[in-house]
Amino acid sequence: MLTWLQGPDDPLPDTRLALPADSEAPGLLAAGDDLSPARLAEAYGRGIFPWYSDGQPVLWWTPDPRMVLPVAEFRISHSLRKTLRRFAASPDCEIRIDSAFERVIAACADTPRDGQRGTWIQPALRAAYRDWHRQGAVHSVETWIAGRLVGGLYGVNLGGMFFGESMFSHATDASKIALAALVAFCRANDIALIDCQQRTDHLASLGGREIPRPAFEGHLVQAVAQPAPADWTYHRSHWGQLHLDAGPDPASAASTPPRPPGP
Repeated sequence: MLTWLQGPDDPLPDTRLALPADSEAPGLLAAGDDLSPARLAEAYGRGIFPWYSDGQPVLWWTPDPRMVLPVAEFRISHSLRKTLRRFAASPDCEIRIDSAFERVIAACADTPRDGQRGTWIQPALRAAYRDWHRQGAVHSVETWIAGRLVGGLYGVNLGGMFFGESMFSHATDASKIALAALVAFCRANDIALIDCQQRTDHLASLGGREIPRPAFEGHLVQAVAQPAPADWTYHRSHWGQLHLDAGPDPASAASTPPRPPGP
């Protein structure tokens, strides 16, 4: 039976009570409209996240299995490696963190996606992440080309854990570049795992895989107990974490970087 949370003092239930894989909503655990930073911290610290549509109450989920991206297993295709090399070498290209959080979450909410109508990033949820961002728990990783924001992602950091939420791209590979930069940042800051919530073929192609919920929760307990990164600044030296010069690649560092859309 689905648990209804009556107020902020009602704790989220044991994750073993989530609806099973053979149900109509596998992983659904509870419903309740509290989206305060305290509730979000409680939820994410236990591997639970909000996800709901317009007209629904806030729904809380904990899927089994859980899609994760081990940063040590991040898979860079030959073409993406060339793109990252050109991007890292170009003075017109840079990664920024938290310089345009509002624009990133707005783009994630508003960018059309194949097979989807509307957005799951409802106004109340967007406001909640904005408030939590101001407290330092939510971060945006941004792809900038020639002074223009062309892609990025945002997610939650608790201790030594990063929970990916959403990404957008307004130029070829812009969101992949942001994800690669996040992986490099995580490697440099001893964050071993990025939570991806649910499986997609796109994430699987980049090295993501599913693990049982108990294994995810076991890692989470240890990870959130670690200190969080003190400095959320992306330095060009972070690209070295990806070993972009490994393997044959005839592309020149002086090649033209990806271009933003428009004039």
